[in-house]
Amino acid sequence: MSKPIIASSTLIIPETHIIPTHVAIIMDGNGRWASQRFLPRVAGHTKGLEVVKKMVEESARLGIKYLTLFAFSSENWRRPKEEVNFLMSLFLKALEKEVVKLHSNNIKLKLIGDISAFTAEIQEKISKAELLTVNNTGLVLTIAANYGGRWDILNAIRNFLQNNPSVDPNQIDESSLTPYFSMSFAPEPDLFIRTGGEQRVSNFLLWQLAYTEMYFTEKFWPDFGVESFNDSLKWYRQRERRFGQTSHQLVEKTEINHA
Repeated sequence: MSKPIIASSTLIIPETHIIPTHVAIIMDGNGRWASQRFLPRVAGHTKGLEVVKKMVEESARLGIKYLTLFAFSSENWRRPKEEVNFLMSLFLKALEKEVVKLHSNNIKLKLIGDISAFTAEIQEKISKAELLTVNNTGLVLTIAANYGGRWDILNAIRNFLQNNPSVDPNQIDESSLTPYFSMSFAPEPDLFIRTGGEQRVSNFLLWQLAYTEMYFTEKFWPDFGVESFNDSLKWYRQRERRFGQTSHQLVEKTEINHA
């Protein structure tokens, strides 16, 4: 088990920067965007993929180190079969066409979630895509597919217990579980963005969002362009990230650092 690169934000006070190190996004509103235009819902997903490409490019340009996108939740299987089939097809095409571009731009691709539910063809494409980009040192693009936050927590507990069958329950703490989470390779998100007007996390990164700043916008994902993304970053820069401290403590710390 590889060692995680950062501890929990409830155990330490992480460093913060003007530009967030890690941005996580729920890309909501594709279907409603299409419905408003009297288009089939799948047209919204196609348009949404174009926006994904822009977000990846802009994140890399700005120096954001981690971008995590919620592409398909464990609950999305409940959608109409035709829409699910289209999403799987779109996912497969993206893996085939976009991975080479990611690689040429030094971007590392990671997939998190229970991929065992996908077809053998998709699983093979995922493995090849991750292998191709594994040594890249630029932006880490993580796609959450068939992912659920509760699944992640349960999976971490199961894997921990399998590797530590005789552990004393009183000795288990956050640090014990941290290496077993899907996102153990990345720091916790600094900024969470959800488009589409909903204001909930929808079973996304439940453990990791403990101290993440949450930005909600009414814009549907296909309308969330580079300008909208930069608006969310401006909002983030205005946030006072206290991590349980008081504002006065932050002022004192700033004065000490500039003394």
